Amino acid sequence: MSLSKKELTEKNQYEIEFTVDAAAFAAAVDRAYKKNVKKIKIDGFRPGKAPRHIIERVYGKEVFYDDAINDVLPDAYEAAVKEAELDPVGQPEIEVVSMGDGITFKAKVGVKPVFELTGYIGIKAEKKVKRVLKKDIDEELERVRKRNARTIEITDRAAADGDTVNIDYAGTVDGVAFDGGTAQGQTLKLGSGQFIPGFEEQIVGKEIGTEFDVNVTFPTEYHAEELAGKAAVFHCKLNGITTEELPALDDEFAKDISEFDTLEEYKADVKAKLQEKNAKAADDEVEQKICEALIALVPDEIPEVMYVQETENFVRDQDNRLRMNGLDLKTYLQYMHMTLDDLRKQLRPQAEKQVKLRLALETIARQEKLTVADEDIEAEYTRISEAYNVPVDQVKSMVAREDIEKDMLVKAAMEFVKSKAITKAPAKAKTAEAQEQ
Repeated sequence: MSLSKKELTEKNQYEIEFTVDAAAFAAAVDRAYKKNVKKIKIDGFRPGKAPRHIIERVYGKEVFYDDAINDVLPDAYEAAVKEAELDPVGQPEIEVVSMGDGITFKAKVGVKPVFELTGYIGIKAEKKVKRVLKKDIDEELERVRKRNARTIEITDRAAADGDTVNIDYAGTVDGVAFDGGTAQGQTLKLGSGQFIPGFEEQIVGKEIGTEFDVNVTFPTEYHAEELAGKAAVFHCKLNGITTEELPALDDEFAKDISEFDTLEEYKADVKAKLQEKNAKAADDEVEQKICEALIALVPDEIPEVMYVQETENFVRDQDNRLRMNGLDLKTYLQYMHMTLDDLRKQLRPQAEKQVKLRLALETIARQEKLTVADEDIEAEYTRISEAYNVPVDQVKSMVAREDIEKDMLVKAAMEFVKSKAITKAPAKAKTAEAQEQ
């Protein structure tokens, strides 16, 4: 391949011309002949045995050219773009210019915009780490207690708020049963608000084995329009009562659910983990503020194709996440009463932000002349290998080294900007009275 022309024809678009030499194209034509000969029938020859020159005499010399072009074009285009030092986006428009001494192509190539960025040093993003209060520790301890609660069957008292009851019920409106109004062995936590307002409160105080009526009125905005706003009677029977018994908050509790011997040690560990969580949340908030500031610095002249491609990437990511959870995109869209275009429209704003953020970070990496060490790239290959349980050599065959390097440069640029950001609040000025003291 030889590059013969590189010309900026309009903003963010180049026109290039490149040639595949005669020998390389002839070899591609020969490969095309071998690939297709078995499908070509020529009188006087067995299927697949017709010589190439006979086929070309019957069908024309150009009979294998399309396949040959498709063979040589991808590698030739990639080499031409690399030689031209272009960073293409979207699909190029390619045409054959001439055929003779080889084959010459002309391509219109959209490229990433190149611009200078200022204002990324000293971004203000105050870091506010939330203090861990006693109530935070108490709430976490209570969550752990609830996760370790025992279910106790109640036989010696009436149902109380917070209990889980097992009931049979049959509902009627004006003495007539209605769809969905009857159930056997239904479990219900009293006070959960799961049933119609007023239903659960009327079970409180009832004994196991008793039958009783619950009188309620359906909400005026009820999803079943034929029942909305109507009075109903549910004849109920209370079959059983259970409740949760929380473990005592003591040293034994700490031993059971952690590696610590005392409750105080466990509390200290809970506090440390909450502090770590709050610190990470503060770091994430700082990074988000920095990202928003960087996005605002990027000029608006971004090729539309970059937004379209990133939106499609988001759609594919969502489809993959859904499939991991046993659902597909088509079913999800039906459930959400959305079309694919609706989803694209929903994802487009975030896609635009992602495009601008990456462009900003790539520009910063270039302007600051950031580099990535070879050993760091090898370490990233190893990390990917271990994360996906795939041999390193296979990862290297699937992911180009330059793509790894680009991603790592983007991360390095973010770390650079974060290191230069102003994350501390300015010191408060002393009052006149304090200055005099």
